[in-house]
Amino acid sequence: MSEPREIARGLDKVVDGVYHWRIRNSAIGGAVSSSHAVVSDDECVLIDPVPIEPKALQALPKPTAIVLTATCHQRAAWRMRRELGVEVWLPEGAPPSAEEPDHRYHEDDLLPGGLRAVHTPGPESAHYSFLLERDGGVLFCSDLVGNDETDVLHLIPPEYQEDPAAAHASIARLLDLPFEILCLDHGTPVSVDPKGALRCALGSTPAHV
Repeated sequence: MSEPREIARGLDKVVDGVYHWRIRNSAIGGAVSSSHAVVSDDECVLIDPVPIEPKALQALPKPTAIVLTATCHQRAAWRMRRELGVEVWLPEGAPPSAEEPDHRYHEDDLLPGGLRAVHTPGPESAHYSFLLERDGGVLFCSDLVGNDETDVLHLIPPEYQEDPAAAHASIARLLDLPFEILCLDHGTPVSVDPKGALRCALGSTPAHV
């Protein structure tokens, strides 16, 4: 998928060391496309980055890596790799990407920024979410659920899923993970009962979809 043409003007703090920015992406009908950064003492890792104003990005430490949840979320990764001089991580077995990543990762690998790779097939077979195991847990969930800048989650429509039933099962498995904040690739972070919001989204759609 080509880089979105919209550019985020600023970023928001989610919790200490986690930042969020988003655009209304015309390539997907104006729906929200979101990105995140995880910052620690010596790392600043960008997750599925959509374009952002350089001055806004400068509010963070210099990025040290880009991690992608799936090929479908290449977004601005390759341009940023060239401009920022950072390496890109992509799942092993992912469909061909526009450029070759610097690293491949597998299930349960510990990635830059302390992100744990959680296999969540459905949108693609090589599709992942990331768990940051600190401060109660932050889960970065890719193309499984989204919101329209509210705390109400919806399932990503089946037409955007390679295997909707597998996606449904992946969401159910996420409920076993330790997290208190849910960050989305399509929406704003959910910090109030994110697991309850996931259960509501699951309950609104039959498991056989």
